[in-house]
Amino acid sequence: MLKQTPLNAQHRAAGAKMVDFGGWDMPVSYGSQIEEHHAVRRDAGMFDVSHMLGVDVTGSGARAFLRYALANDVDKLRVPGKALYTCMLDEEGGVIDDLIVYFFTDERLRLVVNAGTADKDLAWLRGLIAQRFPGVSLLPRRDLSMIAVQGPSARERVWTALPGTRAATEALKPFSASEHDGMLIARTGYTGEDGFEIMLPSTRASEVWNALAAAGVRRCGLGARDTLRLEAGMNLYGQDMDERVNPLESGLAWTVDRASAREFVGKPALASPARRQMVGLRLLDKSGVLRAHQRVHTAHGEGEITSGTFSPTLGASIALARVPGSVTVGDAVQVEIRDRRVPARVVKPPFVRNGKILVE
Repeated sequence: MLKQTPLNAQHRAAGAKMVDFGGWDMPVSYGSQIEEHHAVRRDAGMFDVSHMLGVDVTGSGARAFLRYALANDVDKLRVPGKALYTCMLDEEGGVIDDLIVYFFTDERLRLVVNAGTADKDLAWLRGLIAQRFPGVSLLPRRDLSMIAVQGPSARERVWTALPGTRAATEALKPFSASEHDGMLIARTGYTGEDGFEIMLPSTRASEVWNALAAAGVRRCGLGARDTLRLEAGMNLYGQDMDERVNPLESGLAWTVDRASAREFVGKPALASPARRQMVGLRLLDKSGVLRAHQRVHTAHGEGEITSGTFSPTLGASIALARVPGSVTVGDAVQVEIRDRRVPARVVKPPFVRNGKILVE
């Protein structure tokens, strides 16, 4: 039986098209995926992301534990509420998951992990704790829901829908969060637009969802979330990276702290230069659509598309692809679409950010 978020009845009452998303019954759209996409780029849209899991990490060794468990360095987090995007690696450097960590104190931090990897992540983290961090505790926050409100008008709409939040969040910088009225409101997102991700008690999820809708925030499904994140050049776990590849081959070298002497799981495996890299592709032919697993032919060898779609903002097909390391931006390549080689150009992601097209 599929798992349901606390907002499942709300989605169905609004006429959402529901799909099986990693074992969860989730809305893919409420009618027009393209209109939902444009709503986020031009105004404000909201997504139920309650399938993702918050995990509280507490104890006297909490910071030290996460310094060891995560590839990015949580010592960068000194201001309460500050957030950090990072990968969690295995000993071979493969990506177990990508996640966000929020800092409150040295003894209290919170991870937000992907839904499809949550059980695996918890088992891995508990194994590390058992090895060398006995004073650390993990608490999966299955009592919380999560609503992402994204778009150029998102913050104003949240402030209208939830009185009192403006004073608590107006000064927040990107990748920072504030605790207010039992909620964690973070200026983060997965769309390339400004906005908030709100973690709140599940008992309040319907109330807040309805208030946001009344304030003019459009309901959006996972279909629009995927085209938005791809335009923003953001990886999707299970497609653009997993345990079979390391972050250096996935466009995520910036999330890995290799400069310091800090020890972390997977660091020795990243000592050698990556032979492959992640690039963006823009299709030059309007007769096809770039999709995952299509073969990419370059002058330096073959590669493969990891994520591809039609971009509503660009009006063209775009993709992320893993290709040989010697490929450069501007190179002409060919993509196999239905046994036909179609021309494309290598570009540097993101394709779109804050409503602006960044590639030609």
